[in-house]
Amino acid sequence: MSLSDLKFIAADMDGTLLDENSQLNPAFFPMFEQLQARGILFAAASGRQYYSLIKTFEPVKERMLFIAENGTLVMHKGEELYSCTIAKEQIDAIVTAARSIEGAHIVLCGKKSAYIETQDAQALEEFAKYYHRCAYVTDLLAVEDDFIKVAICHFGGAEDLVNPRMKALFGETHQVVVSAKIWLDVMNAQASKGAAIKHLQQTLGFSFEQTMSFGDYLNDTEMLNESFYSYAMENAHEHIKQIARFRAPSNREAGVFQVITQQVLA
Repeated sequence: MSLSDLKFIAADMDGTLLDENSQLNPAFFPMFEQLQARGILFAAASGRQYYSLIKTFEPVKERMLFIAENGTLVMHKGEELYSCTIAKEQIDAIVTAARSIEGAHIVLCGKKSAYIETQDAQALEEFAKYYHRCAYVTDLLAVEDDFIKVAICHFGGAEDLVNPRMKALFGETHQVVVSAKIWLDVMNAQASKGAAIKHLQQTLGFSFEQTMSFGDYLNDTEMLNESFYSYAMENAHEHIKQIARFRAPSNREAGVFQVITQQVLA
């Protein structure tokens, strides 16, 4: 296997491609142009909303792939390449269960928009980081859309305070994943960043051996498993470090940029 055969790179955003202040290194754009010149596709693979991602990558949004909402929606040039939805009756059950968790704040994620029913100031500030298109509604159960995810924010910690209950209720029927310290996502059982990449491998014609990915948290597990060149950030969750083949410097040190420029573009 040789990096000269590489065809596809996917990078998580928060804790991975973005720095500790959630900022994109301006050097990304010249790097992206070099990857394009070599015929290497680049995808942002994130729990973030598609509309948030295209804002971040505005100068190159027509040429990038976007694996949004933890793999439940894949977009390219404004067109949907793949999605993994959840039936309305299942959404209602998930939202109802999440409402019963004290301190939990819910984001109902549809293809058209995200929807919230909280007016908590701290929660609204947090939501704004990840959901560029977000509508306030009085009742999430009354919303109509094609639903792809329920995201739950808990400032006390998602792994301890949200995951046990949601896993117990939906772990056998849905994908329940802790995506950050204060975030948990409930998705279709078949949904993941890895499933999205597998679909792209099959439809765009690149292989496991031609795939590189970078991640830092539990929602990156399947993506790394679908990539021969799997990189855990130095700041990654211990589980991610255990499953990745390789290690990248931390996001504070622009680790994704370092690996790509030194090993792929050198």
